[in-house]
Amino acid sequence: MKILDLRKKKSQNSNAACAVQTSIATNHPYYNLTSYMPINGESRVYAELRNAVPILDAAINKIVRLCEGFRFDTGNEKINDMMNSYFESINVGGNQRGITSFVSNYLNQLLTFGTAIGEIVMCSDGIYALYNSELSSIELKRAKNGIDVDFYNNGSKINQPNLILYSVLNPKPSDLCGTSLLSGLPFVSNILLEIYNTIGENWKHAGNLRYSVICKPDKDSAYSNANETAQTVANAWKDAMNSNTVKDFVAVGDVSVKVIGADNAVLDSEIPVRQLLEQIVAKTGLPPFMLGLSWSSTERMSTQQADILTSELESYRRILEPVIKQIGNMYLAINALPYEANIEWKKITLQDECDEAKAQLYTQQAEKIRREIEN
Repeated sequence: MKILDLRKKKSQNSNAACAVQTSIATNHPYYNLTSYMPINGESRVYAELRNAVPILDAAINKIVRLCEGFRFDTGNEKINDMMNSYFESINVGGNQRGITSFVSNYLNQLLTFGTAIGEIVMCSDGIYALYNSELSSIELKRAKNGIDVDFYNNGSKINQPNLILYSVLNPKPSDLCGTSLLSGLPFVSNILLEIYNTIGENWKHAGNLRYSVICKPDKDSAYSNANETAQTVANAWKDAMNSNTVKDFVAVGDVSVKVIGADNAVLDSEIPVRQLLEQIVAKTGLPPFMLGLSWSSTERMSTQQADILTSELESYRRILEPVIKQIGNMYLAINALPYEANIEWKKITLQDECDEAKAQLYTQQAEKIRREIEN
């Protein structure tokens, strides 16, 4: 009886435990005005960063492609074939087809901005399309229990939040938005862009030379006026430089012609650029040679690097899996199919197949020798 009473009391008080005791307290009656969190706060910065530093754009696209490859599995082959066939041709945003396109865009948005928003578009026949939403069109707000998230569009609460697909990457405590993969890179990238801009300016000046013509006439020269001398030399030099034919420049007195900036030493950019790129590549988690950087003549991916990268990709897949399951379970529920959608991911293969085969061979040989010794 005591156990039953305890269970009964727990069920009666379960609603009181839904509120978080450590949530931010309300300090004034207009607290709701400040509780909305726009998702696009830093989106413009990260979008510009991908445009300005191509290696970041290549890294995110590479990660997205490496994470692709999955199918639904319900335990029933007939249902699996029907379900996978349906989602292979589903409408995605009106300009793409297939759930793979939706998931790729979703992950791309997640890595770039730290938050990804999508939507299941319904019609009378079931799921009509999958839609990748603009972050600027959605506002997030904590629910009254302090845990759940309410979605708003232009200040109006969305009526069917069960159709909203929402994921965050490495969120900070109490934050509704995630942390972009590019977080921490604007400062480093700004220095890199300054170096590249300087290199461009130097080459621009090398192709468009500016000259310094210094004329020191003799005391007995016919040019007694300095202004007159300078104007005469300038006109003669301009005529010689603007002519389509080769002309000689003749002047009286001590005349020297120098290229402006020719005496300045060009700074070596190889070391600082590499140091900055190392910071950027470390943030992406990809080995340098996958991004076209050859810092070593014998550089290749080791087994340890492959394992680390595989774990990184699997962590992204774990974020995507609940979203994909939500889509699959929605399809099964609409069609009254008593199954649960599971995800079967394609195996991530980063090592060379020959190396993997040799490793398996050595493992089998070692196992055979061990059995022979034991017997």
